[in-house]
Amino acid sequence: MKIFSKEQIYEGDRLTTEKQKISSTDLMERAGTQIFNWLHMRMQGAQVPIHVFCGIGNNGGDGLVVARHLVTHGYNVKTYIVNCSDKRSKNFLINYDRIKNVTKDWPTLLSCTDDFSPIDANDIIVDAVFGIGINRPVDDWVKGLFNHFRASRAYTLAVDIPSGLYTDKLPSDPEAVVTAGYTLSFQTPKLVFFLPDTAKYTVQWEVIDIGIDQEYIYKTNTEADLIGKHEVLPIYKPRDKFSNKGTYGHSLIIGGSYGKIGAVTLASRATLAVGAGLVTAYIPKCGYTALQAAFPEAMVITDVDEEKLTSINFDIEPTVIGFGVGVGTDAKTITAFETFLKTNKTPLVIDADGLNILSKKKALLKLLPEQTVLTPHPKELERLIGKWKGDFDKLKKTKAFSKKYNVIVVIKGANTITVFQDKLYVNATGNPGLATAGTGDVLTGMITGLIAQGYKPLAASIFGVYLHGKSADLLIEDYGYQSLIASHVVGGISEAYLDLFKQPEQPEVEEAGEK
Repeated sequence: MKIFSKEQIYEGDRLTTEKQKISSTDLMERAGTQIFNWLHMRMQGAQVPIHVFCGIGNNGGDGLVVARHLVTHGYNVKTYIVNCSDKRSKNFLINYDRIKNVTKDWPTLLSCTDDFSPIDANDIIVDAVFGIGINRPVDDWVKGLFNHFRASRAYTLAVDIPSGLYTDKLPSDPEAVVTAGYTLSFQTPKLVFFLPDTAKYTVQWEVIDIGIDQEYIYKTNTEADLIGKHEVLPIYKPRDKFSNKGTYGHSLIIGGSYGKIGAVTLASRATLAVGAGLVTAYIPKCGYTALQAAFPEAMVITDVDEEKLTSINFDIEPTVIGFGVGVGTDAKTITAFETFLKTNKTPLVIDADGLNILSKKKALLKLLPEQTVLTPHPKELERLIGKWKGDFDKLKKTKAFSKKYNVIVVIKGANTITVFQDKLYVNATGNPGLATAGTGDVLTGMITGLIAQGYKPLAASIFGVYLHGKSADLLIEDYGYQSLIASHVVGGISEAYLDLFKQPEQPEVEEAGEK
């Protein structure tokens, strides 16, 4: 699913009205009606008090459409106008007149006062104060209104985006943004729904189809895409009946040090579980027996040193190499990695201490093969690109880093974002159960194993991140968040693959005569 920028959303609205020969007011009616339909389907006429707060721009106009339909369908609704400026949009004024024509209880005008009407915790708030067009900090009294929403503990539904939240930068005042339990976003999600600094402003979100021109949606290139099942299915490569293990490549996992052989074991297991034909682990001598016993499917090559890697010499020809899990940052290991990079031409996936070595010796970044995959968690990313001022600055710096070194950066997190050049791929799978030791090693092995099978590095990164998160999503039903461990995630890769082709369950239809 494409994630459109604010400017692209405006252009889509304009083009839709032009091609469908409708007015912007008609499009607003369509959008507001869809919000009402969503509410109506869930409330079924329940007389819970609903407080609809409307700004005086187009988002407020959407709210007035919702309020009017709630009124005409007999709901217990109270409408408020947050009169925060002298500039009222044309569509707001049209819908303000329309709601006055269907009720004697005209909207209450709020302006520059802290004397807000009481809202009970069991009530519902519909937030339609500001939309995506907000371009300045909110007034203090409006901030007070938003704090009034929070203090009430009422369930808050945001129209398109929580009011006060920008689409392309962080709010200067965290309290000057509505905290929504649910956001109904028109046609496309907003990037801010997925960033750590801003995702907290909506607990859940859903896209509402308002009929934006399909050709425009299809042809428009966006900075960011949301990656779900429909996006990864075209990436998937089915297996040929007459294939063999050589068809699916030979992965080499280089890593480990005394006490950290488990990281290599997890990565190696994940490499085969995701479909690679062969995997060899290159480790210090101390890990030989443990790895062979724990994972007999792997082949093992050992360094001459007992406890750490001091050289990287092998006589095999791997399809792809995963480096860094558990490897440590000993001076001899760093020297061995530098020597290896000077002659290596094989595709690389680098994680953990491999990233920390690159951070210590940034000149090594110039030795990486094109489209090397780097898989940092936030602290490792900071060591690579430097400190950032908020998530948008982080993404800007990561894109610049990706372009400078022609690498793919997988920013691990609640919504892992894969960055290549100027493009962002936001993953939709995964959960807090992945916040446990070893799951990053598993992801490294999965991406490595996909590249071994012939997936391009970018496709392997996007697909690997999706499968990794999906495995965890399927497993939490059995393990919960707290008890999920990295080995479970490896075991769930098969279920994640199978889920790609599962059809949604259809509700049972009662036959005639049955109760």
